[in-house]
Amino acid sequence: MPKLWNETIEEHRRAVRDAVLETTAALVTEHGLRAVTMSKIAEESGIGRATLYKYFPDVESIMAAWHEGQIAGHLHELAELGHGPGSPGERLELVLEAYAFIQRRRHGHGPELGAMLHRGEHVRGAERHLHLFLRELLAEGARTGDVRNDVSPDELASYCLHALAAAGPLASKAAVGRLVAVVRSGLRPPG
Repeated sequence: MPKLWNETIEEHRRAVRDAVLETTAALVTEHGLRAVTMSKIAEESGIGRATLYKYFPDVESIMAAWHEGQIAGHLHELAELGHGPGSPGERLELVLEAYAFIQRRRHGHGPELGAMLHRGEHVRGAERHLHLFLRELLAEGARTGDVRNDVSPDELASYCLHALAAAGPLASKAAVGRLVAVVRSGLRPPG
């Protein structure tokens, strides 16, 4: 097949897949995971059920694919902040704040959906990636004096990730900001 034809087909497949992912996420948010059917997704996406089944076997697999995309977006956002301008301490603060707000948005999924979305290998892989990324940023901060150096960057990364998970149920942006300030104060060099 001509190259243009292949590119057009791939573009179409991406567009259909993206429409299915976004439609499903909206339906699940509005009605709950158990109330959404493949028929409803096909109807709302504007495609036939047979076509939908060529892309995904069930609602859970659609939501897992949607969640993988969300995680990739979050990791990209954090990487941009972590590699952006500013001192290691300034970049670290931006990353910690962004991660805390990601945790807060994640909490809005509800327990059933949250449990389903966060059990896959893609989540464990993202957590490992995030830990390594944060560890390197903390090590850089320790070398420049922006972060304490009496605790290993590996331990500090674990501390940050676990502490900031507490942002999930917080009711306000101000509360998230206070939590980030507490975590950041624990990272400062002693004395």
